[in-house]
Amino acid sequence: MEVLKRQQIQISIIVPVFNRPSEIEELLDSLTKQTNKNFEIIIVEDGSSIKCNKQIEKFNTLLKIRYLFKSNSGPGLSRNYGCENASGNYFIFLDSDCVVPPHYFQTIYDRLSNDYVDAFGGPDMATKSFSILQKSINYAMTSFLTTGGIRGGSEKLDKFFPRSFNMGYSKTVFNATKGFSNMRFGEDIDMSIRIMNAGFKTALVKQAYVFHKRRTNFRQFYKQVFNSGIARINLYKRHPSSLKLVHTFPSLFLLGIVLLITLSCLFSLYFFLPLILFTLLVFVDATFQNRDIRIGLFSILASYIQLLAYGAGFLGAFWNRVIFSSNEYSRFNETFYE
Repeated sequence: MEVLKRQQIQISIIVPVFNRPSEIEELLDSLTKQTNKNFEIIIVEDGSSIKCNKQIEKFNTLLKIRYLFKSNSGPGLSRNYGCENASGNYFIFLDSDCVVPPHYFQTIYDRLSNDYVDAFGGPDMATKSFSILQKSINYAMTSFLTTGGIRGGSEKLDKFFPRSFNMGYSKTVFNATKGFSNMRFGEDIDMSIRIMNAGFKTALVKQAYVFHKRRTNFRQFYKQVFNSGIARINLYKRHPSSLKLVHTFPSLFLLGIVLLITLSCLFSLYFFLPLILFTLLVFVDATFQNRDIRIGLFSILASYIQLLAYGAGFLGAFWNRVIFSSNEYSRFNETFYE
């Protein structure tokens, strides 16, 4: 594979946007604070009815920005459109609801210069400025007590798959793979699998983290995680070996809750004890990690939503796509970006 030298690396940041001008303004503001500003930014407006041109105008003199507009097709194909119009030879993909710490791009340049990889991914976390609800959602998405423990925390390629909210790969990778597919959900993990199958070197860069705001209310969070459950079955249909035992845990959790509630109603309230124990564990762990009892309380609800929504999406997609062999399953189809 072609290896880029330090002086050859030219980064293009690709950000798909759909009706989220306030989010893109926060992201761009964080990019002005980078210790290394050797990059261009490609904003791809994906058929939005609420455009972010006014927000971008505020940063035109501070950052090198290209603003593109296209008909709506979803984030994956919009990222490809950005790559096709980028001048760099290494593409970094960020979601519009991310905020980037000042050292981010210097970290990337240092890693690519000293130990080059064809593709990389970085983790996400909360920052002090996040609301209580956002911090509780972040806990649910990253905690070992939920399925969050497998998201971006391992160096092993059979466990770590770069996610598109914080992911990068070379132009060589793009040319070889043709970029993201047109999958409805799960296009980022599909991309990671195809990168690995093509023989490219990839890695987790732990210090290249972003602050990921995600959804701002529990209804939106439910929809997002529900779609993640669907994505896992979509990926199974394309890559059967990608489905692991751990991916079934939320579904088993959902079925287990139904069983425990039924047994409690029919026989004894003692069957509620496992749920009480899980609730207490989440509360104590989230409170201890965040030093805030309010986050501990909100994290209980966020964790249940994370597991139950993923499990429901997974089971619904399994029933429709695997049992009945339908082409697509989605309860929430208003937008690709939910």
